[in-house]
Amino acid sequence: MAGNVITLTESNWHAEVINSDKPVLVDFWAPWCGPCRIIAPIIEELADEFAGKVKVGKLNTDENPNIAMQYGIRAIPTLMLFKNGEVVDTRIGVQPKEAIKQMLLSHI
Repeated sequence: MAGNVITLTESNWHAEVINSDKPVLVDFWAPWCGPCRIIAPIIEELADEFAGKVKVGKLNTDENPNIAMQYGIRAIPTLMLFKNGEVVDTRIGVQPKEAIKQMLLSHI
């Protein structure tokens, strides 16, 4: 993973996402998911572009099923944008970089 992408887990979820002072883009993914691999480089580019403004993290749904269930993740990749601990936007499936960028810009 790129230097600006955080690996999210059940143990760091509250500190990194819920209690974050910045918006947090969470990529719910799994290693076996082809579309997740397609979107991964886009997520890494956006993490670099928005460094300092938006936190970007990836949560492996296979390793962290409780969080995936808590947020009703039924398809991956799912992108959720959290602000002040609340979900403010959700996108399911592979998204063009520009669409994700606009989602981020509308919340910073």
